Amino acid sequence: MKVTMAMVIRVFLLLLVSFYSIPSFAIYEDQVGLMDWHQQYIGKVKQAVFHTQKAGRKRVVVSTEENAIASLDLRRGDIFWRHVLGSGDVIDELDIGFGKYVFSLSSGGSILRAWNLPDGQMVWESYLQGSMSSKSILCVPSNLKYGKDNIILVFGMGSLHAISSIDGEVIWRRDLVAESLEIKQVLQPHGSDVVYAIGFVGSEFVTYEINARSGEVLKRTSKTFPGGFSGELSYVSNDMLVTLDTTGSTIISIRFGDGQISFHQTAISDLIENFSGMASIFPSKLTSMVALKFNSVIVFVRVTGFGELEVVEKIDSPAAISDPLSVSEGQQAFAVVQNGESKISITVKQANDWSSGNLLKETIVMDQQRGNVERVFINSYIRTDRSYGFRALIVMEDHSLLLLQQGEIVWSRDDGLASILDMTTSELPVEKEGVSVAKVEHSLLEWLKGHLLKLKGTLMLATPEDIVAIQGMRLKSSQKNKMTRDHNGFRKLLIVLTRAGKIFALHTGDGRVVWSLLLPSFKKSEACPNPTGLNLYQWQVPHHHALDENPSVLVVGSCGGSDAPGVLSFVDTHTGKELDSLTLGHSIDHIIPLPVTDSTEQRLHLLLDRKGHAFLYPRTPEALKLCQVELPNIYWYLIEVDKDIIRGHTLRKTCNFEGADEYCFDTRELWSIVFPSDSEKIVATATRNLNEVVHTQAKVADHDAMYKYLSKNLIFVATVSPKGAGEIGSATPEESSLVVYLIDTITGRILHRVSHHAAQAPVHAVFSENWVIYHYFNLRAHRYEMSVIEIYDQSRAENKDIWKLILGKHDLSSPISSYSRPEVMVKSQSYYFTHSVKTMAVSSTAKGITSKQILIGTIGDQVLALDKRFLDPRRTPNPTPAEREEGLIPLTDALPIIPQSFVTHSLLVEGLRGIVTIPTKLESTSLVFSYGVDLFFTRIAPSRIYDSLTDDFSYALLLLTIVALIAAIFVTWVMSEKKELNEKWR
Repeated sequence: MKVTMAMVIRVFLLLLVSFYSIPSFAIYEDQVGLMDWHQQYIGKVKQAVFHTQKAGRKRVVVSTEENAIASLDLRRGDIFWRHVLGSGDVIDELDIGFGKYVFSLSSGGSILRAWNLPDGQMVWESYLQGSMSSKSILCVPSNLKYGKDNIILVFGMGSLHAISSIDGEVIWRRDLVAESLEIKQVLQPHGSDVVYAIGFVGSEFVTYEINARSGEVLKRTSKTFPGGFSGELSYVSNDMLVTLDTTGSTIISIRFGDGQISFHQTAISDLIENFSGMASIFPSKLTSMVALKFNSVIVFVRVTGFGELEVVEKIDSPAAISDPLSVSEGQQAFAVVQNGESKISITVKQANDWSSGNLLKETIVMDQQRGNVERVFINSYIRTDRSYGFRALIVMEDHSLLLLQQGEIVWSRDDGLASILDMTTSELPVEKEGVSVAKVEHSLLEWLKGHLLKLKGTLMLATPEDIVAIQGMRLKSSQKNKMTRDHNGFRKLLIVLTRAGKIFALHTGDGRVVWSLLLPSFKKSEACPNPTGLNLYQWQVPHHHALDENPSVLVVGSCGGSDAPGVLSFVDTHTGKELDSLTLGHSIDHIIPLPVTDSTEQRLHLLLDRKGHAFLYPRTPEALKLCQVELPNIYWYLIEVDKDIIRGHTLRKTCNFEGADEYCFDTRELWSIVFPSDSEKIVATATRNLNEVVHTQAKVADHDAMYKYLSKNLIFVATVSPKGAGEIGSATPEESSLVVYLIDTITGRILHRVSHHAAQAPVHAVFSENWVIYHYFNLRAHRYEMSVIEIYDQSRAENKDIWKLILGKHDLSSPISSYSRPEVMVKSQSYYFTHSVKTMAVSSTAKGITSKQILIGTIGDQVLALDKRFLDPRRTPNPTPAEREEGLIPLTDALPIIPQSFVTHSLLVEGLRGIVTIPTKLESTSLVFSYGVDLFFTRIAPSRIYDSLTDDFSYALLLLTIVALIAAIFVTWVMSEKKELNEKWR
């Protein structure tokens, strides 16, 4: 009986273990989107071209400030296709030509590309030569041919090029850099084979007449204007231009053609009453019209003849003007969008006939959190009554993109999220206790239904409809998207600050925008003409004894340059409301969050200005008292990258300049490290996360205790020789070297220095616990490398007895000071790595127990998770049995790239700029948020999930297994009893 029972139990336990102990290194296709989300953006649109022919899908092709080219569905705003060119490949011009190509001119007019309009595939790419940087101009004539080939005219790098539209071949090139000529316009009159290149040389106006088919210069004409020129040229007719003089107070009409140039001056004050200041020409392409802008006022001036000007309209409120649109033979229309309180007014006018009335005038209610309209692009369509209708694509102050048609917003895109500057996290509110019985019954029924469906799926009995239902239940999980915090700490708010000065709160469950706020204190005003956001900090984080207060963040910005006044804004992270804002009387150069909070749990911050003064915030007596207590322990360092100097500072006393108060402190320089500029240039630095939790101070290796050197005052600094700071390949192995330092920022003492010969920038590094990992390029091996440095404290050698550690008899009471010279031991190792790197981060957990993973943002815009064990400096080719037991991996010359280790799966985070890791309440799990032009969020478990059951755990199958096990035990017990009874009757 006992043997039979034991065998049955073993069989069922084996089945149970095999069901629930299968290791998993990746996820299935149907699991994508359950724990992660991916959002695609394009950035702030700067150019847009509509394509609305009857054949094919209606679309608009745009270029953005994030150097992206995208084709958007005109009906829904979805992305048909998109290409992000990179930070150094700035898009200068964009156009659609010949009904099937998208042409983009980028990199200062040096690269012209042709893209297939339907699918976005690159047809050809042409590199244009030139001798100097200049304005970039793209001209796609519809009637200019070279044989059977259409010609594209490009001015860039100081030269005019004629490009074949079929293969991108340069047909001819004409250099126009003589005499420092600044080309402003390239014109090709309709039906003419002559191209006009027009520009300035100082106060001289110059025109070149060039044969468009051969590139031959037919004529050069010039004439000097004593007042000089400034700003842009406005092309108002076939032989007339309008510009301004150097003072911006006189309109200059220029007639050219037939080899003659003539000027006519008109004072702006003669046209506009009460004119003052300096005007500028609004960048528009209106025919027979020029738009002037001065003091936030836009004035439309009609050009009726040479030197004949008249003002037709004046707009006093902020407005945006579109380029003209041809609606019929000889007729042009353009749009003017004016901003009002919580609404915008859009007016479409005829450029040729101003007096005939408006073609369209609509008022649309607009969310104030989007700000003012900055750009507008219009397109026409034919209504059912055969009249012209208009749609407008507008770019708002917060970088969002909207399509307006028939007085309504057809669709909108929050493309400001493509330009995140900084981010932090915030906890969600605590769920209130109490729930209705009906809700409990409904939840119980849904729970039972869900697990029955999962059981059918596990037993392969589910129908296709059941599989769809299971997937839908996973994606619509109410627990994942609730607006309250969960016991695992997965649900949080991601608070991000964008370049537009707008804050978004994103839910970690599905990435939706919970709230957004265009900060009022960061809007343009007379007091703050050019506000910019700088950083985001946690200001108030209430804990369990103060949960009645909402958490808040501090937004730090500036009103312009480095010497401009600073701006502070305090925002409630639960409601998205601005609690307070301050315009400071001093600049902000650096911000130092102090590890001290007051009784309301507001964190103390020191704001440093350019003059070496430190200002304490919040400005309360309690904060001042706390700061004075911590005054002897406040140190910081500043890195002057342009001078290759690192300086250490501390607070000295209160300021003594006029107007200073008790919240202002003078600073004192403690030490400085000056790197020789002729041999070393600072290219990278890294420090530990101040909130990092370290589980243990000791590491046991070879049955010996090694104490980690865990000072939070260490900084990693990488320097390269000046030639090695350029692009890869710009220096020879003998000319470039990389030197890395570990420096104590309290004393300025260099604890460790190592040199890598024939190594070159770029350098990326991550610092955690007692180790630093950095990535660079090896010129001699022609490969990327990653090196690791681990630093240990040798001054605690008497505490290395393992038995003392186990019995708790070791002495760790001796104080550790940066001023005592540390005895350190350093271990290091280098490995080849196959990928170029954009950014690096390290996983973080609540208690620091879980093993670390290095999160690497690759040049392919993916995030790779690399186990820290691969970067252990103690790895050897033939580990001893003790080292194998410890889990030490045998040494190889290269780090492995496991395809399943990409946390972004097959997705790309275009324009990847940063990776942030966030600990959760589960020690096994860490949250990862990566951002660039796109956003990606996921959960990772570096040591697998060992402290909770997975979301797809089948409770029904477990219950069925237990029932089957109990039934088997009962059956075997009955059988054994019957057998025993039969034996007794014999």
